This record gives sequence, structure tokens and C-alpha cells, in this order.
Amino acid sequence: MSGFSGVLQLTDLDDFITPSQECIKPVEIKKTSSSGTGSKIKIQEDGAYFQIEEDGSSHKLQKVEITLADCLACSGCITSAESVLVTQQSQEELIRVFEENKRMKLEGKLDEAKTIIVSISIQPVLSLAHKYGLAPNDCAAKLTTYLKMLGADMVVDMTIAEDFSLLEARREFIRRYRSTEHDGAKNVLPMLASSCPGWVCYAEKTHGSYILPYISTTKSPQQIMGSLIKQWVGQSKSIYHVTVMPCYDKKLEAAREDFTDKNDNIRDVDCVITAIELDQMLQTSNISLETLENSTFSRPWIRNDNDTGSPCCLYSHIGSGSGGYSDYIFINSAKELFGITCDNVEYRPLRNPDFKEAILEKDGKVLLRFAIANGFRNIQNLVQKLKRGKSQYHYVEVMACPSGCLNGGAQVRPKEGVLQKEVIGELEKMYRSLPVATPEENKMVNSLYENWLGGQESDKSSAVLHTQYHAVEKSHNALNIKW
Repeated sequence: MSGFSGVLQLTDLDDFITPSQECIKPVEIKKTSSSGTGSKIKIQEDGAYFQIEEDGSSHKLQKVEITLADCLACSGCITSAESVLVTQQSQEELIRVFEENKRMKLEGKLDEAKTIIVSISIQPVLSLAHKYGLAPNDCAAKLTTYLKMLGADMVVDMTIAEDFSLLEARREFIRRYRSTEHDGAKNVLPMLASSCPGWVCYAEKTHGSYILPYISTTKSPQQIMGSLIKQWVGQSKSIYHVTVMPCYDKKLEAAREDFTDKNDNIRDVDCVITAIELDQMLQTSNISLETLENSTFSRPWIRNDNDTGSPCCLYSHIGSGSGGYSDYIFINSAKELFGITCDNVEYRPLRNPDFKEAILEKDGKVLLRFAIANGFRNIQNLVQKLKRGKSQYHYVEVMACPSGCLNGGAQVRPKEGVLQKEVIGELEKMYRSLPVATPEENKMVNSLYENWLGGQESDKSSAVLHTQYHAVEKSHNALNIKW
């Protein structure tokens, strides 16, 4: 079964590997000259197709290849045949790159070898820590060792990118709020979170230009990390950038043309690998994670050849295990817009635990109304309210997976007899046990704003840390005709 989020699977779930009725990928059929019409198709044991002519001659037929970029530009949806879609985002491809890079270094072809940097997000680390009975920091340290064994030159955590994303999302919300308050601008509130690619892809394909103006333009931590690694760290290096993420949808995000340098066709993130894939790689290699030594995280943004890295110390953020966007923006907006200090945000559940809201009131007046909506059912309700003009929210943290990113579609599955709900609860406890990171206190983020981006309000800061979305219109061509 596919690991893509539910919002990307709803309209077509069959495994038949041909363009669906909604697929707009053009298929060119090259006919060969033949005196008769008696050609036959034969399928070899390796799956190859051969056209057999009347005279007994044969030739191999070219396979139709569908890439992630094709699917992002398609008006259909992702099917469960993900093996066709992620040929450049698989564990096999990652191992191939590692082996190829090792070979180049052994042959002395250092100019051709790449610097392989792996960025690790916190959710898959917690998933693997739970699977192997490790403390989160120990799991991160041992996972770092494993990735370096495979051939990674550097392994880094993504706290710095998460802090960038939170800071930019907060600034964007406050700009939108003030624009609505003073200029009466429409289509700016509620601001909807944009860090979940499953939700963004669904919005682009299903609701198009109507819903897109509400979605935050701030890049997700994965893509901010991609910009940081390729544009700051990679100024004088050829880098292959890998991210470790909790869901397959992040592979789609990395494949977006918006995150590819159009001049040299280099992606900010070259390969996305998930928790469940890393676990499969460990099992295939007969390596038990808990037996490995501990390593340290690298700090490639520190321009110091003598830097020995830093101990693997993971951080959480106030709020949800999906990054804490709602809580962080709520607390800081209350202070900046109304001078009200909130130490924590209290939510009340609505129809179900995955849809909850928080309200800031003063003298009986609602100043801020925020919500967290996880899972497709709640996303549908949110969008329908918005279309009917009945949404009262100023901000909504939207995630495609029920319970958010800790329950991502590519997290390690529970053992037989163990309920997924129990695992999520344990992962949440692990997340809460970590020290809390405060973006404003991250000295490296502040330094990069000045030295890399030219200030928080600069044009470069906006260009590097923000993105855009594209409505995918329904397309009709010969492939859609039903005879």
C-alpha cells in the first residue's frame, strides 16, 4: 500500500501502471514500418516488451516513464504505484550514489566526487528511537554513524531550518493581519500552514486558485534546509543533499520545479529517505542500530576547518510535534499585535481530537482565533467552511496525516498487536521530553540572516525563504475520452 498521504490517494487507488484517465503525460507511440498488420507483443521474464513482426523479427519497445515532476503537473492524483514515481527518491538510488561517490574517491577523482550531506528531521529519529528502544539523542548519534558508514560526508540536524521557518511564518502572519486590519485586503486570512506537501499538493490540484492565496508562502524546513545547504554551504562545493523525513510526500515536495535551479537543473534536495526506508536498509544490511557507536552532528555553515562538530542534541518546539507553528505564531502575535503575554496556548477539541482551536480574548472580544486541523476529514471541513465564508480563523496549522507529522506515512510501523495510537502517544512523550528550542535565541540563525540573506526584511531573504504555488487545472485530451 502507498505511503503517500490520504489526500493524494483518494481519487485513484488502482495499481494498473498506465496513464489514468486524468493523467496528462503525453505518450508517444512510435510505429515501425511493417508490410502487414500481424504484429504481436511479447512480454519477457524481466518485464521487457518486444514487438514481434510477421517475418519473425522483433524489437524492444520503450517503456513509458512517469516522473515526480510529471505527477506534480498532473490534474489527477498519486496512485499507489509509488515505485514508478520515485525512481530518484529511493533507498536503492541513495545507496547507488553512496557507492559511486566512494569509487570516485578511491580512484582519486576528487574533482568528480560530491560532498554528500544528510539533513535529519526530528520525527523519523523519534520513530527509529522507539523501534530500537533508544533515547532520542543516542538514536540520532547512532544514525549519524550509520549514514557516515554508508558514505555521508556530513550529517546535520534541521533545527536551524525549523527556526527559520517559524520566524518567517510569524512575520508573514503579522504582515497579513495588519494588511487586513488597515487596508481591508482580501484573501490573506486565514493564513494556512504550508509545511505539509500532501496538503499543498491537494490544494493545488483540487481547489486551485481559490484556496492558494490563503496558504503561507514560507518554505517548509526541508526546503529551507535545501537552500541553506546548496546556496550557503555549497558556494564552492558540489553537493548531493539528502533529507531524512517522516513521510513520502516530502519526495514530491523535493521534486517541485520551484525548488530547482533553472540554470543548472540542480535541486535543493536531491534525495528524500524516510524512517521506514532507513529501517529496511538496516535490516537488509543485518545492522542493529543500538550496536553502533555514537557520532556527532556536523556544522557545515560554520566556516572553520577545525570544527569537530557538536554532540547530537535534539530540540523540540512549543506546540505540536509537526513543528509547533500554531503555538509559536499565536504566542508571538498576541505579544506583538496586542501586547498580551501568553506562556502557553490552551486548545479545546471540536468535532474530534485532530481539530482543535485556541482563542485569545480581551474584554469579551475575540482578538485571535487559531486552529490545528490534521487529517483529510478535517481539511475538507476547513476548506468547505472557507468557501462558504463561515471560517472565523486567523491561522490554521494544517497537516495531511492524522495526529500530524509524528504519525507521518513513512514512520516505522508498530509491531503486531500494538496500536498505532499507543505509538503516537509514546512519540509525543519523547518529543516533550526534549529541551525546547527558541528561534529568537538561535545565534546561528541571526548570523545567517545578516551574512547570507542581507537582513530579515531583504529581497534575498524573501526570495530564498519563500515560495509560490500553482493551480493545476483539469486537462482534457485524447487520453481522457471514454468510448
